[in-house]
Amino acid sequence: MSDFDADKNAQFAGDKAKNKLDELAGSAQQQFGDFVDSPKHQVKGAAKKYAAQASDAVSDVTEAVKNNPLTGLIAAGAVGVVLGLLLGRK
Repeated sequence: MSDFDADKNAQFAGDKAKNKLDELAGSAQQQFGDFVDSPKHQVKGAAKKYAAQASDAVSDVTEAVKNNPLTGLIAAGAVGVVLGLLLGRK
């Protein structure tokens, strides 16, 4: 394993840890908003939590496509065909 691969793996693990911390922070802020009945804190917490989950999902998909590009290409093509069919209807 080269230094480049080790750096990429360390960065991926760091991103996953940051996303998990952001998710936990958002959940805590949302629960705080529930406790003090503050819609502002509830919404901010939920937004932070779901943004972290989305970022985590994007990281997972990116890593999967890097490991197996043919599957990613097939999935992207299928999504393109479905969108083309849905948007091309008159």
